[in-house]
Amino acid sequence: MAYSSLPMKPLPVLRSPMGLANAVTALLAVVMLADVLHFGAAAYMRSVMGDVASGTGDVGRESVQRADTAIAASSLLYLLGVVGTATLFIIWFHRVRHNAEVFAPDTQRRTPGWAIGGWFIPFANLVIPRGIAQDVLRASQPDPYAAELRHHRLLNAWWSLWILSNLFDRFASREYDTAETPQAFHDAAGWLMAGSVLDLAAAVLAVLFVRKLTAAQNAKAMVGPAFPPAPPHPAAGGPVPGV
Repeated sequence: MAYSSLPMKPLPVLRSPMGLANAVTALLAVVMLADVLHFGAAAYMRSVMGDVASGTGDVGRESVQRADTAIAASSLLYLLGVVGTATLFIIWFHRVRHNAEVFAPDTQRRTPGWAIGGWFIPFANLVIPRGIAQDVLRASQPDPYAAELRHHRLLNAWWSLWILSNLFDRFASREYDTAETPQAFHDAAGWLMAGSVLDLAAAVLAVLFVRKLTAAQNAKAMVGPAFPPAPPHPAAGGPVPGV
């Protein structure tokens, strides 16, 4: 049989995630800025509606409109930041999963395609990406087969807070959108403030996770080749090792 005629599957090649990680970090900084601005806008709305509900102070329609505009503007900035961050984050996530195929493919429970598709399956996207991230962390540490998994507490904290902040944001937004009385707007603005704090914390943990995993892959790549060198062929007519 002519083995040279068989199609050869190309070996995976490491690709640096550093540039993508820097871009994701920059966009997460935009999200954090939007969280801070949204917190301030909600605090202003809470103050204005508190005065309206209590009947104290001289609150005009312009103050209410200004507070509502501030919330709408900060929400738009947040939305743009989230869309951009999510796009680049998934690209970065696929890159580090691809590299895990080079470092330790036998530790990966899902194919690289799941690093993209797993985010778009309702309900399953609350579980699948975290499992992939855990496998990538394992492949990226110096000893992929060690009992201890590095940075797993950071992964669990970020993932839990990310889910919590998303659920809370939906609740707070619904409370604000359905508010009809000054007191209801006052209370809803408080929920928006709490949601901004949760989202800000989740974004900070996301930055730490991206930087830690990227640094781990970069350090492992700098150690040496991902695959051990092939054993030397015996000289013609010489003894065959192990026979």
